[in-house]
Amino acid sequence: MATQHQRQHRQQHTAAWVRYFADRGHESARPLAAGVEGAVYRLGDGTVAKVWSGRRPAVPELVRRVYDDIARHSPPLPFATPEILAVEEHEGVLVTYERELRGTPLRADSAIVAPPRELPARETDALLTVLRALSAVPGTEAMRRLTVQGDDRPLWEGHARFPDALAALVRRAVRRRGDLLAARVPDLAAMVRRTTESLVALPDSQSVSVVHGDLVPPNIHVDGTGAPTAVLDFGFFTTAGDPAFEAAVTATVWDMYGPYAEPHTTALTRLFAEELHHSPHTLALYQRAYALTTYDLFSPDGSDGHFRWCAVLLGRGPLTPPR
Repeated sequence: MATQHQRQHRQQHTAAWVRYFADRGHESARPLAAGVEGAVYRLGDGTVAKVWSGRRPAVPELVRRVYDDIARHSPPLPFATPEILAVEEHEGVLVTYERELRGTPLRADSAIVAPPRELPARETDALLTVLRALSAVPGTEAMRRLTVQGDDRPLWEGHARFPDALAALVRRAVRRRGDLLAARVPDLAAMVRRTTESLVALPDSQSVSVVHGDLVPPNIHVDGTGAPTAVLDFGFFTTAGDPAFEAAVTATVWDMYGPYAEPHTTALTRLFAEELHHSPHTLALYQRAYALTTYDLFSPDGSDGHFRWCAVLLGRGPLTPPR
């Protein structure tokens, strides 16, 4: 079911788009990858085209500014990130032309290829490299103006602190289809209240950095030695925020559907707490907030794998990794 869920919600490549790019001079255009927001075509000249057939950015130029803010950070990141070279519309569909990022995906998504019982050091080392590097990129005004998937307003609108903005997002998200979640999660209202109160009570973070928000294995590319060469597909939950939120979400989404998903989440949460000096309780809180804000993004009736994953995560209890 998880594999079916992933395939259902990826955008589809079409022969019509291949012909469109060929007619524009990219005769060797071919499908490359697809995700929730769109399908990507390799154009054969060092660039790719992303067809935003799913959720398109409300303000393409804002996304371009965010990409520029990340790419122009000094010192440079040890891996490449997306860069939009041109933007156009075709029959009402947004198309962005971007430079092609090198490397190969670190691993297939867990819905397609289940990870082994023990996560390889190659993976955890790459994750730590990416998390440390992104945490050094300051959150910018452009990042604060982004909306996250499923919401209709900039995440930071009306707020000066990330935890407050996230608490408000939790409240809005639960109002969307909270009745579906309440049928699966005991005493949901009390959980939402505790979560939002705990978020607001968090101390001010010493840093606000870029948050990718979707560091699943296919979105990290590596070279032959396992070193990260590129991080791609910003946009699903990209914002400015607490680096601990990025670490918390990564620990949960790295393996969502494999047979060892729960112990992997526990192990990665513990690793990130120790290596990146994040509070385990803060990581657990952010994981709960992530589930409460994304539970309904793939279907309106709770019939998809992501909804079930969120309900299971919320039902595990405090989510704090054991000592």
